[in-house]
Amino acid sequence: MTLKSIRPARRRLADEVYDELIDAIMRREIGPEDNLIQEKLAAEMQISRTPVREALMRLEQEGVLTVSNRGTFRLYQMNDDEVKELYQSRAAVEGQAARILAVRNDPEDIAALRETVEREEALEDQSARGYFEANRNIHRAFVERAGNRFLLEMFDMIWGKAMAFQLFAAIENVDLAQSLGEHMALVDVIEGGDRTEALEAVTEHIQSGFDLQMAGLHPEG
Repeated sequence: MTLKSIRPARRRLADEVYDELIDAIMRREIGPEDNLIQEKLAAEMQISRTPVREALMRLEQEGVLTVSNRGTFRLYQMNDDEVKELYQSRAAVEGQAARILAVRNDPEDIAALRETVEREEALEDQSARGYFEANRNIHRAFVERAGNRFLLEMFDMIWGKAMAFQLFAAIENVDLAQSLGEHMALVDVIEGGDRTEALEAVTEHIQSGFDLQMAGLHPEG
């Protein structure tokens, strides 16, 4: 068997490009009307096209970008129905994680979750991106502590889409602080050990997030 050699340095560079593109999206330097062309991006970053293409293809596979028949990339635009489906998917994944945690009812899990909530909700960066990242870190901790790698993979995919669509960046007409504040109560419910209550509490919390999102996207609606 003959296998091609692996080039870890190139992979690391592609990851750096990926992170930079995500940051640019979150900073709103890349918007829905922008065409991303690998040659131009490579020239701007002063690197070869290969790691740029790898990063762009990764974002396309994750549903963050869409590619045209001319090979240019743009942010995928989500309509209201898709936003609803995204939140429904979140409820399925995160609700099941809460259910697992309630059944296991491990004091170590509870302590770790409380620590994460306290740390993330004390954020200094009170921008849309700051709230988004604090929320994601808290919710990811719930799924991560559940110990199901498939739930965690689905979580990362769903929240990756939310980040790329700038859902939180769209919320400029509501109080962003509403996106935080209920997480410790969720830990309390999980600590109670009732799997049904845990699932329902998380589902209601995510529904509130959906309502907040719709208020931001349609402030006059």
